[in-house]
Amino acid sequence: MNILKTKPKNDGFYMPAEFAPHEGCIMIWPERGDSWQYGGFAAREAFVEVATAISKSEQVTMCVSYEQYDTARRMLPSQVRVVEMSSNDAWARDYAPTFLVNQEGVLRGVDWYFNAWGGLVDGLYFPWDKDNQMAKKLCDLYNVDVYDASDFVLEGGSIHVDGEGTCIVTEACLLSAGRNPDLSKEEIEEKLKDYLGVEKVIWLKSGIYQDETNEHVDNICAFVAPGEVVLAWCEDENDPQYEMSKNCYDILSKETDAKGRPFTIHKLPLPTPIKITEEECKGLLYMDGEPTRTPGERLAASYINFYIANKSVVMPGFGDKMDEVAKKKLEALFPDREVVQIPARNILIGGGNIHCITQQIPKLHK
Repeated sequence: MNILKTKPKNDGFYMPAEFAPHEGCIMIWPERGDSWQYGGFAAREAFVEVATAISKSEQVTMCVSYEQYDTARRMLPSQVRVVEMSSNDAWARDYAPTFLVNQEGVLRGVDWYFNAWGGLVDGLYFPWDKDNQMAKKLCDLYNVDVYDASDFVLEGGSIHVDGEGTCIVTEACLLSAGRNPDLSKEEIEEKLKDYLGVEKVIWLKSGIYQDETNEHVDNICAFVAPGEVVLAWCEDENDPQYEMSKNCYDILSKETDAKGRPFTIHKLPLPTPIKITEEECKGLLYMDGEPTRTPGERLAASYINFYIANKSVVMPGFGDKMDEVAKKKLEALFPDREVVQIPARNILIGGGNIHCITQQIPKLHK
């Protein structure tokens, strides 16, 4: 593995869309007691369901600690590869490499700096050193060269691309004080263009209400095809999410993508606001003497947090009346893929969902 100091765009590399073919998917086993209630047992069962669904059409690699290796190997199906690798938590989307390709069929990774969604300003845990090493380790594992972007804080959940020159982000996240406070919006945009190989960055204002990642884009909006997005939608004008979603809709409806196409915007309903229970909070360890959740706290639940696999779309369900409505909507948008809905409350309690715990590896066209 070579560590590269050049810019991917200058080298002819770009990030493909998630709906493009995959070689595989990376996940990380959950065990952190202040993220996952009651020792992570329920979360592991949910992760196994997600990994099993994805592994039916692409190779899944699960990164697991030494202590959890035997448990993971026993719980996961044989087709899922289990690899021992240290981490601080289980968010593959945010600190596994961002994978790029070129027209010659070469795969490379990008190693951004990860600081647990805000570092010492408003980060969610400390230390994050093991997480921050994972991009390089995974590029070593897959024997691909890696671009060193360690001077720039970015998580994979804060970007969505169409593979044709367009990237969507949120200002709430990328302009937050705990990430790159010394860079202007224009400088951040240039970095994204250089390292993702995109021509245009569309800035939404915000994401999902109370999303503790500073409102990652992958919880509010996602590409389903070139020129087409799904947007988390709230009909209740008294809900804080209503204005947040409406603002995103207004921006997207006036924008065009990098190729000049106006967006087709599909509204995906949100579930009824989901709040953590006292019983669930009791199962979480304290961090630095403080609880990580409080009873009645609203969680950032969204059906947008799905993963597009080669032959399926793996989406969350919350035991809510809108589960079936959202599933049918995605089935209409992805007629060539099976939509698999997995009960995901036990992932949501950890702070994210199915897209947050997965990272795709693009398939190469040689």
